[in-house]
Amino acid sequence: MSGRTSTPATPRVRCAIYTRKSSDEGLDQEFNSLDAQRESGEAYIASQKNEGWVCLPTKYDDGGFTGGNMERPALRRLMNDIAAGVVDCVVVYKVDRLSRSLTDFVKMMEVYDRHKVSFVSVTQQFNTTHSMGRLTLNILLSFAQFEREIISERTRDKIAAARKRGKYAGGRPVLGYDNVGSKLVVNEGEACQVREVFRTYLRCETIRRVVHDLEKRGWTTKKWTTKDGRAIGGLAINRSLLYTMLTNVLYIGKVAHHKDVYDGEHQAIVDKETWDLVQAKLRFNAVTGGSEVNNMHGALLKGLLWCKGCNRPMLHSFSTQNTKRYRYYVCSNAQDRGYDRCDSKSIPADQLEQFVVGRIKTVGRDRQLVRLVVEHAAHGRGGGHGRGAGAIGGHRRPRTRGAGTAPGDRRRRQPPAPETRRA
Repeated sequence: MSGRTSTPATPRVRCAIYTRKSSDEGLDQEFNSLDAQRESGEAYIASQKNEGWVCLPTKYDDGGFTGGNMERPALRRLMNDIAAGVVDCVVVYKVDRLSRSLTDFVKMMEVYDRHKVSFVSVTQQFNTTHSMGRLTLNILLSFAQFEREIISERTRDKIAAARKRGKYAGGRPVLGYDNVGSKLVVNEGEACQVREVFRTYLRCETIRRVVHDLEKRGWTTKKWTTKDGRAIGGLAINRSLLYTMLTNVLYIGKVAHHKDVYDGEHQAIVDKETWDLVQAKLRFNAVTGGSEVNNMHGALLKGLLWCKGCNRPMLHSFSTQNTKRYRYYVCSNAQDRGYDRCDSKSIPADQLEQFVVGRIKTVGRDRQLVRLVVEHAAHGRGGGHGRGAGAIGGHRRPRTRGAGTAPGDRRRRQPPAPETRRA
């Protein structure tokens, strides 16, 4: 019987090499940063061959992705393979290649520990099996996160300084300009479209009408081609895009940084007078909802009348007979479900408006009532004086003949035409 004892086989350690580069600059080179990181990882794994380490052929390369979060395709594939039991060890060139966020790194380490996966950094020697090694790792990650935040602050400061000097800091091209180097150059063909958009808004006065006008003309957003040949833009201009265009200070030769606006180096497309008129109209429509424009038929009581019997709003409508237009306020219940469902049905608009205006004039001549109304308003709406909404200082509201009916015989009102259109 032989005295030799067989040595146990060395366990096989499957190693995955993860590489990352924050920007995509230089990735098109024959030998780039990702290749250099992988080469270092392969050399380290080869040096541990006696320990049973083998390099997996699958590449986990994230080119052009930040280490500040975990939204990276190659990292997601790596985490999935770890969960599937395919990987025994993760090898990186430096710790910050895996993550620059201490919180994300702790989460990944929890996953590694759960699946018995070890972690190795080629250029930074530490052992996470004891407390001192884990402390060293946390210190390295803290400095990596600090470095990322410093880089972000420097970038933000650089952009802010450039905007203060009127320089365009880049971004998506806008209609009317071409990006030439780091400067904005006027595209005359598109600039004419931009000026016409501003003039059209002053003429139509509503975003919706301008959108319809641009749709008829077939005008779209700016088209351009990326470095990798992808065609971008050429979308139909909707209300959101149109509002962004009408409020973009680039068109008056300025640049914005957060809430601050500075004089830009580029040439303006829209003159200051047109710009101010458009901004004033936008502010006015934002407050009034464009009611002055939308109420094209001069309905004095539009949006104010309510049918008491149906508890439904009354809508302004009109009909035309022999080129003459008759205006009405129609109960929405009668309009939707039939005229037999409402006692008020429709009321002549002119008579009702004259009645309301007359009552307002009467109130204006009653000095005591005016004084009581002012006092009531000064104490807030609704009062708290123990009186209902229908009485102010002992003066009660006049009784109305049905909901929204004008004085006089109903039989004298003009009958509605068979076809009634909403205003």
